[in-house]
Amino acid sequence: MEVDYAVVGAGSSGCVIANRLSADPNTKVALFEAGGPDTNPWIHIPVGYFKTMHNPSVDWCYRTEPDPGLNGRSIDWPRGKVLGGSSSLNGLLYVRGQQEDYDRWRQMGNVGWGWDDVLPLFKRSEDQERGEDEFHGIGGPLAVSNMRIQRPICDAWVVAAQTAGYPFNPDYNGANQEGVGYFQLTTRNGRRCSAAVAYLKPIRSRPNLNIVTRALVTRIEMDGKKATGLLYRDRSGKVKSVKVRREIILSGGAINSPQILMLSGIGDPDHLKANGVEPIHSLPGVGKGLQDHLQARLVFKCNEPTLNDEVRSLFNQARIALKYAMFRAGPMTMAASLATGFLKTRPEVQSPDIQFHVQPWSADSPGEGVHPFSAFTMSVCQLRPESRGELRLDGPDPSSYVKIIPNYLSTESDCRTLVDGVNIARDIARHDPLASKISEEFRPTSDLSRDDYEGTLDWARSNSVSIYHPTGTCAMGTSETAVVDPSLKVKGIENLRVADCSIMPEIVSGNTNAPAIMIGEKASELLCAKK
Repeated sequence: MEVDYAVVGAGSSGCVIANRLSADPNTKVALFEAGGPDTNPWIHIPVGYFKTMHNPSVDWCYRTEPDPGLNGRSIDWPRGKVLGGSSSLNGLLYVRGQQEDYDRWRQMGNVGWGWDDVLPLFKRSEDQERGEDEFHGIGGPLAVSNMRIQRPICDAWVVAAQTAGYPFNPDYNGANQEGVGYFQLTTRNGRRCSAAVAYLKPIRSRPNLNIVTRALVTRIEMDGKKATGLLYRDRSGKVKSVKVRREIILSGGAINSPQILMLSGIGDPDHLKANGVEPIHSLPGVGKGLQDHLQARLVFKCNEPTLNDEVRSLFNQARIALKYAMFRAGPMTMAASLATGFLKTRPEVQSPDIQFHVQPWSADSPGEGVHPFSAFTMSVCQLRPESRGELRLDGPDPSSYVKIIPNYLSTESDCRTLVDGVNIARDIARHDPLASKISEEFRPTSDLSRDDYEGTLDWARSNSVSIYHPTGTCAMGTSETAVVDPSLKVKGIENLRVADCSIMPEIVSGNTNAPAIMIGEKASELLCAKK
Protein backbone atom coordinates (compact mmCIF):
# COMPACT_ATOMS: atom_id res chain seq x y z
CA MET A 1 0.00 0.00 0.00
CA GLU A 2 1.17 3.53 -0.79
CA VAL A 3 -0.60 6.65 0.49
CA ASP A 4 -0.04 10.36 1.00
CA TYR A 5 -1.01 10.33 4.67
CA ALA A 6 -1.23 7.52 7.21
CA VAL A 7 -3.25 8.20 10.36
CA VAL A 8 -2.57 5.70 13.15
CA GLY A 9 -5.51 5.33 15.53
CA ALA A 10 -9.19 5.88 14.70
CA GLY A 11 -10.04 7.55 17.99
CA SER A 12 -11.32 11.03 18.76
CA SER A 13 -8.45 12.84 17.02
CA GLY A 14 -7.71 10.33 14.28
CA CYS A 15 -11.26 10.26 12.92
CA VAL A 16 -11.22 14.04 12.59
CA ILE A 17 -7.91 14.05 10.72
CA ALA A 18 -8.94 11.26 8.35
CA ASN A 19 -12.12 13.17 7.53
CA ARG A 20 -10.47 16.54 6.93
CA LEU A 21 -7.50 15.23 4.92
CA SER A 22 -9.59 13.02 2.66
CA ALA A 23 -11.87 15.94 1.80
CA ASP A 24 -9.30 16.64 -0.93
CA PRO A 25 -10.06 13.97 -3.56
CA ASN A 26 -6.47 14.18 -4.81
CA THR A 27 -5.08 13.14 -1.41
CA LYS A 28 -4.86 9.44 -0.60
CA VAL A 29 -5.38 8.72 3.11
CA ALA A 30 -5.20 5.50 5.12
CA LEU A 31 -6.57 5.21 8.66
CA PHE A 32 -5.31 2.32 10.79
CA GLU A 33 -7.18 1.04 13.85
CA ALA A 34 -6.00 -1.81 16.08
CA GLY A 35 -9.60 -2.67 17.00
CA GLY A 36 -12.54 -3.60 14.86
CA PRO A 37 -15.52 -1.73 13.37
CA ASP A 38 -18.05 -0.11 15.70
CA THR A 39 -20.76 -2.71 15.06
CA ASN A 40 -21.43 -3.65 18.69
CA PRO A 41 -24.96 -2.24 19.25
CA TRP A 42 -24.12 -1.24 22.83
CA ILE A 43 -21.63 1.30 21.48
CA HIS A 44 -24.45 3.38 20.05
CA ILE A 45 -26.80 3.25 23.04
CA PRO A 46 -25.72 5.95 25.51
CA VAL A 47 -25.87 3.76 28.60
CA GLY A 48 -23.96 1.06 26.74
CA TYR A 49 -20.72 1.98 28.50
CA PHE A 50 -21.91 -0.46 31.18
CA LYS A 51 -21.46 -3.19 28.54
CA THR A 52 -18.41 -1.94 26.63
CA MET A 53 -16.00 -0.88 29.35
CA HIS A 54 -13.87 -3.83 30.45
CA ASN A 55 -15.03 -5.75 27.36
CA PRO A 56 -11.84 -6.88 25.59
CA SER A 57 -13.56 -6.92 22.21
CA VAL A 58 -13.63 -3.09 22.24
CA ASP A 59 -11.48 -2.09 25.23
CA TRP A 60 -7.69 -2.42 25.60
CA CYS A 61 -8.38 -3.23 29.28
CA TYR A 62 -5.21 -1.62 30.57
CA ARG A 63 -4.24 -1.69 34.23
CA THR A 64 -1.73 0.45 36.05
CA GLU A 65 1.25 -0.78 37.97
CA PRO A 66 0.77 -0.89 41.77
CA ASP A 67 0.88 2.76 42.83
CA PRO A 68 2.20 3.97 46.20
CA GLY A 69 -0.17 6.93 46.00
CA LEU A 70 -3.08 4.49 45.96
CA ASN A 71 -1.79 2.43 48.88
CA GLY A 72 -0.19 -0.01 46.47
CA ARG A 73 -3.29 -0.69 44.37
CA SER A 74 -3.46 -1.32 40.62
CA ILE A 75 -6.51 0.17 38.90
CA ASP A 76 -8.28 -0.21 35.56
CA TRP A 77 -7.60 2.16 32.67
CA PRO A 78 -10.19 1.48 29.95
CA ARG A 79 -9.20 2.72 26.47
CA GLY A 80 -11.19 2.26 23.29
CA LYS A 81 -9.96 -0.39 20.86
CA VAL A 82 -12.54 0.12 18.11
CA LEU A 83 -13.48 2.68 15.48
CA GLY A 84 -14.12 5.85 17.44
CA GLY A 85 -11.60 4.88 20.10
CA SER A 86 -12.55 5.92 23.59
CA SER A 87 -15.34 8.13 22.20
CA SER A 88 -17.15 4.86 21.45
CA LEU A 89 -17.21 3.76 25.09
CA ASN A 90 -16.77 6.86 27.22
CA GLY A 91 -19.40 8.54 29.39
CA LEU A 92 -20.50 10.93 26.56
CA LEU A 93 -19.70 14.08 28.55
CA TYR A 94 -18.85 17.16 26.49
CA VAL A 95 -16.44 19.37 28.44
CA ARG A 96 -13.89 21.72 26.92
CA GLY A 97 -12.01 22.80 30.04
CA GLN A 98 -11.21 26.34 31.06
CA GLN A 99 -10.13 29.18 28.81
CA GLU A 100 -7.13 29.59 31.12
CA ASP A 101 -5.94 26.06 30.27
CA TYR A 102 -5.26 26.95 26.66
CA ASP A 103 -3.87 30.40 27.43
CA ARG A 104 -1.46 28.63 29.76
CA TRP A 105 -0.39 26.37 26.88
CA ARG A 106 0.30 29.46 24.79
CA GLN A 107 2.28 31.06 27.61
CA MET A 108 4.43 27.93 27.70
CA GLY A 109 5.56 28.72 24.15
CA ASN A 110 2.86 26.89 22.17
CA VAL A 111 1.95 29.63 19.72
CA GLY A 112 -1.44 29.06 18.11
CA TRP A 113 -2.90 27.14 21.06
CA GLY A 114 -4.41 29.95 23.16
CA TRP A 115 -8.14 30.13 23.87
CA ASP A 116 -8.77 32.59 21.04
CA ASP A 117 -7.00 30.14 18.70
CA VAL A 118 -8.84 26.97 19.74
CA LEU A 119 -12.38 28.33 20.30
CA PRO A 120 -13.06 28.48 16.53
CA LEU A 121 -11.98 24.83 16.30
CA PHE A 122 -14.39 23.79 19.05
CA LYS A 123 -17.16 25.72 17.29
CA ARG A 124 -16.32 24.24 13.89
CA SER A 125 -16.59 20.70 15.21
CA GLU A 126 -19.86 21.27 17.05
CA ASP A 127 -23.53 20.93 16.18
CA GLN A 128 -24.89 22.41 19.39
CA GLU A 129 -28.52 21.63 20.19
CA ARG A 130 -28.84 24.95 22.06
CA GLY A 131 -27.99 26.90 18.92
CA GLU A 132 -25.17 29.12 17.78
CA ASP A 133 -23.67 31.89 19.89
CA GLU A 134 -20.33 33.40 20.83
CA PHE A 135 -19.12 30.12 22.32
CA HIS A 136 -20.97 27.44 20.33
CA GLY A 137 -21.34 26.36 16.74
CA ILE A 138 -23.94 24.58 14.67
CA GLY A 139 -23.63 22.44 11.59
CA GLY A 140 -20.41 20.68 12.64
CA PRO A 141 -20.04 16.89 12.62
CA LEU A 142 -20.19 16.39 16.40
CA ALA A 143 -23.66 16.52 17.93
CA VAL A 144 -23.81 18.14 21.39
CA SER A 145 -27.11 17.92 23.21
CA ASN A 146 -28.81 18.46 26.55
CA MET A 147 -29.83 15.72 28.94
CA ARG A 148 -32.87 13.69 27.90
CA ILE A 149 -33.34 12.33 31.40
CA GLN A 150 -33.72 13.88 34.84
CA ARG A 151 -33.73 12.27 38.25
CA PRO A 152 -34.91 13.89 41.51
CA ILE A 153 -31.73 13.00 43.40
CA CYS A 154 -29.56 14.90 40.89
CA ASP A 155 -31.92 17.87 40.85
CA ALA A 156 -31.76 17.88 44.65
CA TRP A 157 -27.95 17.90 44.48
CA VAL A 158 -27.93 20.94 42.19
CA VAL A 159 -30.23 22.86 44.56
CA ALA A 160 -28.32 21.72 47.66
CA ALA A 161 -25.04 22.89 46.13
CA GLN A 162 -26.58 26.31 45.54
CA THR A 163 -27.83 26.35 49.13
CA ALA A 164 -24.26 25.60 50.17
CA GLY A 165 -23.15 28.75 48.35
CA TYR A 166 -22.14 27.62 44.87
CA PRO A 167 -23.66 29.41 41.85
CA PHE A 168 -25.80 27.80 39.18
CA ASN A 169 -24.22 27.76 35.73
CA PRO A 170 -26.38 26.78 32.73
CA ASP A 171 -23.35 26.46 30.43
CA TYR A 172 -19.94 25.44 31.81
CA ASN A 173 -18.67 25.50 28.20
CA GLY A 174 -19.59 29.16 27.88
CA ALA A 175 -18.11 32.36 29.24
CA ASN A 176 -17.25 30.90 32.63
CA GLN A 177 -16.85 27.33 33.88
CA GLU A 178 -17.52 27.88 37.58
CA GLY A 179 -20.76 26.68 39.14
CA VAL A 180 -23.15 23.74 39.24
CA GLY A 181 -25.55 22.46 36.62
CA TYR A 182 -26.07 19.65 34.13
CA PHE A 183 -23.77 17.95 31.65
CA GLN A 184 -23.85 18.44 27.91
CA LEU A 185 -23.56 15.21 25.92
CA THR A 186 -22.19 13.94 22.63
CA THR A 187 -25.50 12.43 21.55
CA ARG A 188 -27.99 12.93 18.74
CA ASN A 189 -31.62 11.82 19.05
CA GLY A 190 -30.82 9.54 21.96
CA ARG A 191 -27.87 7.86 20.23
CA ARG A 192 -24.14 8.17 20.94
CA CYS A 193 -22.33 10.49 18.57
CA SER A 194 -18.82 9.08 18.71
CA ALA A 195 -15.98 10.47 16.63
CA ALA A 196 -16.54 7.57 14.22
CA VAL A 197 -20.24 8.37 13.88
CA ALA A 198 -19.55 12.09 13.53
CA TYR A 199 -16.50 12.10 11.27
CA LEU A 200 -16.16 8.68 9.61
CA LYS A 201 -19.65 7.38 8.94
CA PRO A 202 -20.60 10.19 6.52
CA ILE A 203 -17.44 9.80 4.41
CA ARG A 204 -16.65 6.08 4.44
CA SER A 205 -17.41 5.80 0.74
CA ARG A 206 -14.71 8.25 -0.30
CA PRO A 207 -12.51 6.36 -2.79
CA ASN A 208 -9.37 8.10 -1.52
CA LEU A 209 -9.89 6.95 2.09
CA ASN A 210 -8.87 3.45 3.17
CA ILE A 211 -10.00 2.47 6.70
CA VAL A 212 -8.04 -0.56 7.89
CA THR A 213 -9.34 -2.21 11.06
CA ARG A 214 -7.70 -4.88 13.24
CA ALA A 215 -4.36 -3.43 12.18
CA LEU A 216 -1.79 -3.20 14.99
CA VAL A 217 0.89 -0.74 13.93
CA THR A 218 4.20 -2.11 15.16
CA ARG A 219 6.70 0.55 14.14
CA ILE A 220 7.46 3.57 11.97
CA GLU A 221 9.90 2.91 9.15
CA MET A 222 12.67 5.47 8.85
CA ASP A 223 15.20 6.65 6.31
CA GLY A 224 17.69 8.29 8.62
CA LYS A 225 15.61 10.86 10.52
CA LYS A 226 12.74 10.84 8.02
CA ALA A 227 9.56 8.79 8.48
CA THR A 228 8.80 6.98 5.24
CA GLY A 229 6.24 4.33 6.15
CA LEU A 230 4.96 1.94 8.76
CA LEU A 231 4.57 -1.73 9.52
CA TYR A 232 1.40 -3.31 10.89
CA ARG A 233 0.04 -6.72 11.78
CA ASP A 234 -3.26 -7.57 10.15
CA ARG A 235 -5.97 -9.71 11.73
CA SER A 236 -4.18 -12.91 10.71
CA GLY A 237 -0.92 -11.78 12.29
CA LYS A 238 0.80 -11.15 8.96
CA VAL A 239 3.13 -8.12 8.93
CA LYS A 240 2.42 -5.64 6.12
CA SER A 241 4.15 -2.45 5.11
CA VAL A 242 2.79 0.91 4.02
CA LYS A 243 4.78 3.54 2.12
CA VAL A 244 3.84 7.10 3.04
CA ARG A 245 4.66 9.91 0.63
CA ARG A 246 3.88 12.91 2.86
CA GLU A 247 3.29 12.39 6.58
CA ILE A 248 2.43 9.89 9.29
CA ILE A 249 0.16 11.14 12.09
CA LEU A 250 0.09 9.17 15.33
CA SER A 251 -3.34 9.48 16.98
CA GLY A 252 -3.23 6.38 19.15
CA GLY A 253 -3.80 8.24 22.41
CA ALA A 254 -1.66 8.84 25.46
CA ILE A 255 -0.67 5.16 25.75
CA ASN A 256 -0.32 3.89 22.19
CA SER A 257 1.30 6.90 20.51
CA PRO A 258 4.35 7.00 22.81
CA GLN A 259 4.56 3.20 22.68
CA ILE A 260 4.80 3.29 18.87
CA LEU A 261 7.46 6.00 19.04
CA MET A 262 9.52 3.99 21.49
CA LEU A 263 9.16 0.76 19.51
CA SER A 264 10.37 2.74 16.49
CA GLY A 265 13.55 3.76 18.30
CA ILE A 266 12.44 7.25 19.31
CA GLY A 267 12.72 7.96 23.03
CA ASP A 268 15.18 7.66 25.88
CA PRO A 269 18.11 5.68 24.43
CA ASP A 270 18.97 3.92 27.68
CA HIS A 271 15.38 2.83 28.22
CA LEU A 272 15.06 1.63 24.62
CA LYS A 273 18.27 -0.42 24.80
CA ALA A 274 17.17 -1.99 28.09
CA ASN A 275 14.02 -3.21 26.31
CA GLY A 276 15.68 -4.59 23.20
CA VAL A 277 14.95 -1.63 20.90
CA GLU A 278 17.73 -0.02 18.88
CA PRO A 279 17.67 3.77 19.43
CA ILE A 280 17.31 5.91 16.31
CA HIS A 281 16.61 9.33 17.81
CA SER A 282 17.00 10.59 21.37
CA LEU A 283 13.81 12.13 22.77
CA PRO A 284 13.85 11.43 26.52
CA GLY A 285 10.42 13.00 27.04
CA VAL A 286 8.57 10.22 25.19
CA GLY A 287 6.34 8.44 27.71
CA LYS A 288 7.08 10.95 30.45
CA GLY A 289 4.80 13.72 31.78
CA LEU A 290 1.80 11.40 32.26
CA GLN A 291 -1.18 13.09 33.93
CA ASP A 292 -4.67 11.82 34.73
CA HIS A 293 -7.73 12.87 36.72
CA LEU A 294 -8.17 10.78 39.87
CA GLN A 295 -11.70 10.61 41.28
CA ALA A 296 -12.89 9.90 44.78
CA ARG A 297 -16.36 8.33 44.53
CA LEU A 298 -18.60 9.04 47.51
CA VAL A 299 -21.75 6.92 47.79
CA PHE A 300 -24.81 7.86 49.85
CA LYS A 301 -27.66 5.49 50.62
CA CYS A 302 -31.11 6.99 50.10
CA ASN A 303 -34.48 6.68 51.76
CA GLU A 304 -36.28 6.84 48.42
CA PRO A 305 -35.78 4.90 45.16
CA THR A 306 -32.93 5.74 42.80
CA LEU A 307 -31.90 4.29 39.46
CA ASN A 308 -30.48 1.30 41.36
CA ASP A 309 -34.06 0.27 42.08
CA GLU A 310 -35.32 1.02 38.57
CA VAL A 311 -32.93 -1.40 36.87
CA ARG A 312 -32.97 -4.22 39.39
CA SER A 313 -35.94 -6.27 38.16
CA LEU A 314 -36.27 -7.93 34.77
CA PHE A 315 -39.70 -6.33 34.35
CA ASN A 316 -38.28 -2.84 34.83
CA GLN A 317 -35.39 -3.59 32.50
CA ALA A 318 -37.87 -4.63 29.81
CA ARG A 319 -39.94 -1.50 30.38
CA ILE A 320 -36.84 0.70 30.13
CA ALA A 321 -35.75 -1.04 26.92
CA LEU A 322 -39.21 -0.59 25.39
CA LYS A 323 -39.26 3.11 26.25
CA TYR A 324 -35.90 3.56 24.58
CA ALA A 325 -36.91 1.58 21.50
CA MET A 326 -40.12 3.57 21.06
CA PHE A 327 -39.12 7.08 22.11
CA ARG A 328 -35.29 7.20 22.45
CA ALA A 329 -35.94 8.28 26.03
CA GLY A 330 -35.52 7.03 29.56
CA PRO A 331 -32.54 5.60 31.47
CA MET A 332 -30.92 4.10 28.37
CA THR A 333 -30.18 7.64 27.14
CA MET A 334 -28.24 8.34 30.32
CA ALA A 335 -24.62 9.50 30.23
CA ALA A 336 -22.09 8.53 32.90
CA SER A 337 -23.29 11.45 35.03
CA LEU A 338 -26.21 13.88 35.03
CA ALA A 339 -25.25 16.78 37.27
CA THR A 340 -21.87 18.46 37.54
CA GLY A 341 -20.04 21.18 39.38
CA PHE A 342 -16.79 23.04 38.77
CA LEU A 343 -15.87 24.53 42.13
CA LYS A 344 -13.03 26.16 44.05
CA THR A 345 -11.70 24.49 47.17
CA ARG A 346 -10.47 27.83 48.57
CA PRO A 347 -11.41 31.48 47.95
CA GLU A 348 -7.89 32.33 46.81
CA VAL A 349 -7.95 29.77 43.98
CA GLN A 350 -8.15 31.68 40.71
CA SER A 351 -10.39 29.21 38.83
CA PRO A 352 -12.23 25.99 39.74
CA ASP A 353 -9.85 23.25 40.86
CA ILE A 354 -12.31 20.39 41.44
CA GLN A 355 -15.07 18.83 39.34
CA PHE A 356 -18.10 16.82 40.42
CA HIS A 357 -19.81 14.00 38.54
CA VAL A 358 -23.19 13.21 40.13
CA GLN A 359 -24.92 9.96 39.22
CA PRO A 360 -28.41 8.75 40.25
CA TRP A 361 -27.00 5.25 40.76
CA SER A 362 -24.09 3.58 42.50
CA ALA A 363 -21.80 0.73 41.60
CA ASP A 364 -18.30 -0.46 42.28
CA SER A 365 -17.49 -0.10 38.58
CA PRO A 366 -19.39 0.27 35.27
CA GLY A 367 -19.98 -3.21 33.95
CA GLU A 368 -20.28 -4.81 37.38
CA GLY A 369 -23.90 -3.89 38.04
CA VAL A 370 -25.48 -1.47 40.51
CA HIS A 371 -25.52 -1.86 44.27
CA PRO A 372 -28.45 -3.82 45.78
CA PHE A 373 -29.77 -0.77 47.65
CA SER A 374 -31.05 2.74 46.90
CA ALA A 375 -28.12 5.12 46.52
CA PHE A 376 -26.44 7.78 44.42
CA THR A 377 -22.81 8.71 43.72
CA MET A 378 -21.02 11.99 44.14
CA SER A 379 -17.63 11.76 42.43
CA VAL A 380 -15.03 14.50 42.87
CA CYS A 381 -11.71 14.93 41.08
CA GLN A 382 -8.88 17.44 41.15
CA LEU A 383 -8.83 19.32 37.86
CA ARG A 384 -5.16 20.27 37.64
CA PRO A 385 -3.03 17.66 39.38
CA GLU A 386 0.67 18.35 39.82
CA SER A 387 1.60 14.67 39.99
CA ARG A 388 3.17 13.22 36.87
CA GLY A 389 3.85 9.63 35.97
CA GLU A 390 5.29 7.78 33.02
CA LEU A 391 4.98 4.86 30.64
CA ARG A 392 7.70 2.24 30.22
CA LEU A 393 8.13 -0.44 27.62
CA ASP A 394 7.94 -4.05 28.71
CA GLY A 395 10.17 -5.44 26.01
CA PRO A 396 10.23 -5.03 22.20
CA ASP A 397 7.00 -6.93 21.40
CA PRO A 398 4.31 -4.49 20.15
CA SER A 399 1.59 -6.71 21.59
CA SER A 400 3.04 -6.39 25.10
CA TYR A 401 1.34 -3.66 27.11
CA VAL A 402 3.46 -0.82 28.41
CA LYS A 403 3.88 -0.37 32.15
CA ILE A 404 1.61 2.45 33.33
CA ILE A 405 3.03 4.29 36.32
CA PRO A 406 0.58 7.10 37.21
CA ASN A 407 2.32 8.37 40.37
CA TYR A 408 -0.99 9.61 41.78
CA LEU A 409 -1.17 11.87 44.85
CA SER A 410 2.58 12.37 44.97
CA THR A 411 2.47 16.07 45.89
CA GLU A 412 1.07 17.77 48.95
CA SER A 413 -1.09 20.07 46.82
CA ASP A 414 -2.76 17.10 45.11
CA CYS A 415 -3.44 15.42 48.43
CA ARG A 416 -4.83 18.58 50.01
CA THR A 417 -7.06 19.41 47.05
CA LEU A 418 -8.61 15.94 46.89
CA VAL A 419 -9.26 15.89 50.64
CA ASP A 420 -10.84 19.34 50.39
CA GLY A 421 -13.00 18.09 47.52
CA VAL A 422 -14.21 15.11 49.56
CA ASN A 423 -15.09 17.44 52.44
CA ILE A 424 -17.00 19.79 50.11
CA ALA A 425 -18.96 16.79 48.79
CA ARG A 426 -19.88 15.74 52.31
CA ASP A 427 -20.85 19.31 53.15
CA ILE A 428 -23.19 19.59 50.15
CA ALA A 429 -24.84 16.35 51.31
CA ARG A 430 -25.79 18.10 54.58
CA HIS A 431 -27.93 20.71 52.78
CA ASP A 432 -31.54 20.29 51.81
CA PRO A 433 -33.29 19.22 49.72
CA LEU A 434 -30.54 16.60 49.39
CA ALA A 435 -29.99 15.91 53.10
CA SER A 436 -33.57 14.76 53.64
CA LYS A 437 -33.16 12.12 50.91
CA ILE A 438 -29.99 10.60 52.41
CA SER A 439 -30.30 7.81 54.96
CA GLU A 440 -26.64 6.94 55.40
CA GLU A 441 -23.12 7.79 54.26
CA PHE A 442 -21.88 4.57 52.67
CA ARG A 443 -18.49 5.66 51.27
CA PRO A 444 -16.81 7.00 53.31
CA THR A 445 -18.81 6.12 56.41
CA SER A 446 -19.97 8.77 58.86
CA ASP A 447 -17.38 7.40 61.32
CA LEU A 448 -14.72 9.27 59.34
CA SER A 449 -14.53 12.77 60.79
CA ARG A 450 -14.44 15.68 58.36
CA ASP A 451 -11.59 17.08 60.46
CA ASP A 452 -9.48 13.95 60.05
CA TYR A 453 -7.16 14.95 57.20
CA GLU A 454 -4.93 11.86 57.37
CA GLY A 455 -7.91 9.52 57.65
CA THR A 456 -9.68 11.12 54.69
CA LEU A 457 -6.50 11.04 52.60
CA ASP A 458 -5.99 7.36 53.44
CA TRP A 459 -9.60 6.61 52.47
CA ALA A 460 -9.04 8.43 49.16
CA ARG A 461 -5.81 6.51 48.50
CA SER A 462 -7.60 3.20 49.14
CA ASN A 463 -10.75 3.95 47.15
CA SER A 464 -10.11 6.50 44.39
CA VAL A 465 -10.04 5.39 40.74
CA SER A 466 -9.18 6.92 37.41
CA ILE A 467 -11.76 8.94 35.54
CA TYR A 468 -9.92 7.80 32.38
CA HIS A 469 -8.21 11.00 31.15
CA PRO A 470 -4.56 10.04 30.43
CA THR A 471 -2.59 12.87 28.82
CA GLY A 472 0.83 14.41 28.38
CA THR A 473 3.07 11.51 27.29
CA CYS A 474 4.18 13.20 24.03
CA ALA A 475 4.02 16.72 25.40
CA MET A 476 3.99 19.73 23.10
CA GLY A 477 6.37 22.57 23.79
CA THR A 478 9.64 24.36 23.18
CA SER A 479 11.62 22.87 26.08
CA GLU A 480 14.19 20.09 25.82
CA THR A 481 11.77 17.60 27.35
CA ALA A 482 8.97 18.33 24.83
CA VAL A 483 8.29 15.61 22.25
CA VAL A 484 6.42 17.65 19.63
CA ASP A 485 6.63 21.30 18.67
CA PRO A 486 3.57 23.61 18.44
CA SER A 487 2.89 22.33 14.91
CA LEU A 488 2.73 18.79 16.41
CA LYS A 489 5.85 17.65 14.54
CA VAL A 490 7.99 15.12 16.39
CA LYS A 491 11.17 16.99 17.21
CA GLY A 492 14.12 15.99 15.04
CA ILE A 493 12.07 13.70 12.77
CA GLU A 494 10.72 14.64 9.37
CA ASN A 495 7.18 13.77 8.21
CA LEU A 496 5.96 12.54 11.60
CA ARG A 497 3.42 14.20 13.89
CA VAL A 498 1.43 13.28 16.98
CA ALA A 499 -2.14 14.49 17.39
CA ASP A 500 -4.10 13.27 20.41
CA CYS A 501 -4.28 13.94 24.16
CA SER A 502 -0.69 12.83 24.60
CA ILE A 503 0.44 16.25 23.27
CA MET A 504 -1.16 18.20 26.14
CA PRO A 505 1.63 20.05 27.98
CA GLU A 506 -0.72 20.21 30.97
CA ILE A 507 -4.00 18.37 31.46
CA VAL A 508 -7.13 20.42 30.81
CA SER A 509 -9.56 21.26 33.59
CA GLY A 510 -12.24 18.75 32.69
CA ASN A 511 -13.07 15.69 30.60
CA THR A 512 -10.77 15.16 27.64
CA ASN A 513 -12.93 13.96 24.71
CA ALA A 514 -13.91 17.40 23.43
CA PRO A 515 -10.28 18.63 23.60
CA ALA A 516 -9.14 15.49 21.75
CA ILE A 517 -11.51 16.32 18.91
CA MET A 518 -10.28 19.93 18.94
CA ILE A 519 -6.69 18.64 18.69
CA GLY A 520 -7.74 16.64 15.64
CA GLU A 521 -9.21 19.79 14.10
CA LYS A 522 -6.03 21.74 14.87
CA ALA A 523 -3.82 19.04 13.37
CA SER A 524 -5.98 19.01 10.25
CA GLU A 525 -5.67 22.77 9.96
CA LEU A 526 -1.88 22.54 10.23
CA LEU A 527 -1.65 19.69 7.72
CA CYS A 528 -3.97 21.29 5.19
CA ALA A 529 -2.08 24.58 5.44
CA LYS A 530 1.10 22.71 4.45
CA LYS A 531 -0.37 21.28 1.24
